Amino acid sequence: MTLDAVPLGGPRFQSEPAQLYREMRREHGPVTPVLLDGDVPAWLVLGYRELHQVTGDPVLFSRDSDLWNQWDTIPDDWPLLPMIGRKQPSILYTVGERHRERAAMISNALEAADASELRGHAERFADELIDAVCAKGETDLIADYAMLLPVRVLARLFGFSDEQGPGLVTALNDMIDGREGAIAGQTHLATSMVELLADRRANPSEDVVSRMLANTSGFTDEEITQDLMVMLAAGHQPTADWIGNSLRLMLTDNRFAASLFGGRNSVAEAMNEVLWEDAPSQNIAGRWASRDTHLGGRRIRAGDLLVLGLQGANSDPQVRTDGSALTGGNNAHFSFGHGEHRCPFPAQEIAEVIARTGIEVVLDRLPDIDLAVPAESLTRRPSPWLRGLTELPVRFTPVPAL
Repeated sequence: MTLDAVPLGGPRFQSEPAQLYREMRREHGPVTPVLLDGDVPAWLVLGYRELHQVTGDPVLFSRDSDLWNQWDTIPDDWPLLPMIGRKQPSILYTVGERHRERAAMISNALEAADASELRGHAERFADELIDAVCAKGETDLIADYAMLLPVRVLARLFGFSDEQGPGLVTALNDMIDGREGAIAGQTHLATSMVELLADRRANPSEDVVSRMLANTSGFTDEEITQDLMVMLAAGHQPTADWIGNSLRLMLTDNRFAASLFGGRNSVAEAMNEVLWEDAPSQNIAGRWASRDTHLGGRRIRAGDLLVLGLQGANSDPQVRTDGSALTGGNNAHFSFGHGEHRCPFPAQEIAEVIARTGIEVVLDRLPDIDLAVPAESLTRRPSPWLRGLTELPVRFTPVPAL
């Protein structure tokens, strides 16, 4: 690792990540040396072609975190442990044929969810959340809406009761932000999943957890618990940020003004542009080199950690030569990953239904919605991993609840 490694954290990831990725690429090339919390070294893969190579070769660039050559230096209370687990029996760190079996189990359990029922849950929960604020004439669309909607829908699909949703939201956010509450959040999430599994094993129902338990591939309860935690974390926070970032774009960019007053075609375009330009999942840890190799002009040693720079790759000038915004049907972004370990297609569809329904309900229910603060004053959570707003204050003409 070089002496000029860039700390993967700090205010610039919050305020100007696009500029920061450009500087990293200019100064270090498509594979940048970075330091994680506690000055732990890693590589950030910012090049589109390089990221395609890493995610497309699961043998050379493995998902097996046991390969990491830094484990001897990692303390037990390292805040990123929930995101970079050791000997964690989840699908994230399973490789080879066993990974393909687990991916099939998850995809089948999600795919069996009824599409119209899913949209109905999303509309009902969205309407309930809007009902709570619509008479006030103002609200924060992040805290009062986007941060509450995906997990309520996912919890219903999994088999949780509606009352458990708020606690799951808090636990997930603490875990994902990787700060002092990360370990406690992970513990709450794991305990909730274990209790749900026990209940569904005794009382099967038409839900994701029951379908996973009915799988005959011989997965243990611990493995299914870990996979459910991954599915809930990966399904909630990025979808909440997808809603928030898309609404921010539509409220601040004149190209989408018409859709705020009855149009709907622009919703899909705004959502797709966010996946290119303002991706909820900015950087993902990671892959581990199974042997010494070279990537993007760098010598990568066996056991080195490579962080997937999804947003950096999306904006790589080598593939975005004209720099124009991509609002149409171009889906060649990395926001859902790539290769064997990409987000399962049924999970992408579920996230898109929740996000699009959430956005459309806001536009349907709140007439003349507008930002309540200057656009330049909006701030992001201080995370290099996920990019989302801390708040999105809006005002509108008060309307009665449904």
